[in-house]
Amino acid sequence: MVEQADRARLSDDPADQLTLPFSRPAAAGAEAAVAQETASIDSARSTSRRSAGREPRRATAESMARQQREISVSEFFTKNRHLLGFDNKRKALLTTVKEAVDNSLDACEEAGILPDVDVHIQQRDEDRFRVTVRDNGPGIVKQQIPKVFGQLLYGSKFHRLKMSRGQQGIGISAAGMYGLITTGKPIRIVSRTGPRAQAHQYKLAIDTQKNRPDIISEETVEVDWPSGTEVSIELVATYHRARQSVDEYLELVAIANPHARITYHPPNGTVIDYARGTDVLPPPTREIKPHPYGIELGTLMKMLKQTECRKLGAFLQTEFSRVSPAVAAKIVGQAGLTMQTWVNSIDPPTAEKLYKALQAARLKAPPTDCLAPIGAEGILRGMTKGIKAEFYTAVTRDPVVYRGNPFQIEVGIAYGGELGGDRHDEDVDEKDLDVQARVIRYANRVPLLYQQGACATYKAVTDTRWNNYGLSQSAGALPRAPMVVLIHLASVWVPFTSEGKEAIADYDEIRKEVRLALSECGRRLGSLLRRKKKKTDFSRRRDVFHRYINEVVDAARAIAVINKDEFRRNLVRLAESHTEAADLEFDDTGRAIKPSDDDGNGLGLPDTVVVARDEGEAPAMDELFDTGATAAAKANVKSNGRKEAPAAKKKRARKK
Repeated sequence: MVEQADRARLSDDPADQLTLPFSRPAAAGAEAAVAQETASIDSARSTSRRSAGREPRRATAESMARQQREISVSEFFTKNRHLLGFDNKRKALLTTVKEAVDNSLDACEEAGILPDVDVHIQQRDEDRFRVTVRDNGPGIVKQQIPKVFGQLLYGSKFHRLKMSRGQQGIGISAAGMYGLITTGKPIRIVSRTGPRAQAHQYKLAIDTQKNRPDIISEETVEVDWPSGTEVSIELVATYHRARQSVDEYLELVAIANPHARITYHPPNGTVIDYARGTDVLPPPTREIKPHPYGIELGTLMKMLKQTECRKLGAFLQTEFSRVSPAVAAKIVGQAGLTMQTWVNSIDPPTAEKLYKALQAARLKAPPTDCLAPIGAEGILRGMTKGIKAEFYTAVTRDPVVYRGNPFQIEVGIAYGGELGGDRHDEDVDEKDLDVQARVIRYANRVPLLYQQGACATYKAVTDTRWNNYGLSQSAGALPRAPMVVLIHLASVWVPFTSEGKEAIADYDEIRKEVRLALSECGRRLGSLLRRKKKKTDFSRRRDVFHRYINEVVDAARAIAVINKDEFRRNLVRLAESHTEAADLEFDDTGRAIKPSDDDGNGLGLPDTVVVARDEGEAPAMDELFDTGATAAAKANVKSNGRKEAPAAKKKRARKK
């Protein structure tokens, strides 16, 4: 300030002199204030230099105890929402739709109702969307609505050993929590349990510190649907239509759930209707007890404390599956106990002996009525509806066990058609051959769109030697072929790698079953490719015969007296009989016509469909899976006035 005054005083400009902030006596006082402030700063600096060598004060047990407190699961996932699939705005929209649709399908199937699911995505702002999902399920009773949608780790599926889409009770409540954090808007739920019941509407928030619902409003409303649940969440998100999007997810859901009808209203206003492919619901599943091979010592000790059985024999037969009275007697005998041993008298050392006896016993595999696989025919229906290919095949493996949990692997393959060119075809463009196979992964009928490289099913595909089946493949990579590989894991407890449920853990039993199913489908595909290669080779050979038949007839007529017309007909007949493999005909249902095949797919393979697609033509679904029709009846399609296949037209033209 003194320097400013000096510069103003020495300036010749009158304007500078007018801006002088104080007079000369005031300037002297300012100089004293500045000097005092400088002295205090120097004193503080010298004090800090003297104390720089001292160690900082350390925390004590008492001070650390004052900082410790309980953390609720809601508060944990609020700070770690990436674990649940909300790590970016694009993925957050997909996860929200996924959790709501999964709950709707589960509720409808458990109630024995063919699912009708409506999905609406409305754009409210540049990065703000409202997701609304409504189903025609049984609804939710009034008292349970706040807990189901406003409390994490609350649900009915975590404690049951039966196949279901949801497992942890986190999904839909976590989506509502994400919407509340990003937009401040509560989750809105409307549920009705029957035509005569009232529809209850709730607006909920989540108290993250206590992990409990905070009811903002509650009222009864009028709705025009007899039963079901509608959930609406507003969130910050990004919408796109490429891979790993809501559009792809719903398309894959329709493939694995042909019994469901899904109506999708994207933000652009175009309504997409995924029609129902079958009116048959998946078989109902039954809850099973834990299998002894799937428990650990600590779990066994906990079960011994919580059981209502008093005697050890009753405990083993009641709390476990596949433990009969005879097996229970052998187990307790090996552990040095009896069937009448009191459960509350078993101490930890005795429980360890009992555990070893359980693991050493020869037990049957767990029952499999707890699983509801898609089935080979269901996979074929879904793939033919959603994927336009020329070859489809599917395999459903027998149930097996990992860690005492039964599971089942299903694999489907779609090849050729609109997926890309096939090097075994005639006149194929080289540009169409540069296409890579695509892997579609499912767990309990739910598509898995993220973390593909970390999934055991994907690793099994890359480990399979597709070169043995006529496909081109580099080491450790997907085959380069116009092919879609569908893999479905059905289990009472899917071993996901994280809470986001995006990849399946790499268990040896799971990978082995996937490889076996892939090999079976690969052998069937190899049969088609060998047939196509043979057809192409013989077709070229037939063209050569037809090209030189006239010259052969003229040369033979020059050296012998023959009937040229009859000789030409005999040569044509001989050429066609030796190149019979060049004729692969299809009827109007898309199945190959071959009288010697009873299944009608032209390859003699089970659960396999070969489709000759004209442009814009799709196979008839009802006739495609009409297993009762015989190949002889299919061969008579021309006499019944149906459309003649293109291959048959070419064959008749050559004969003429």
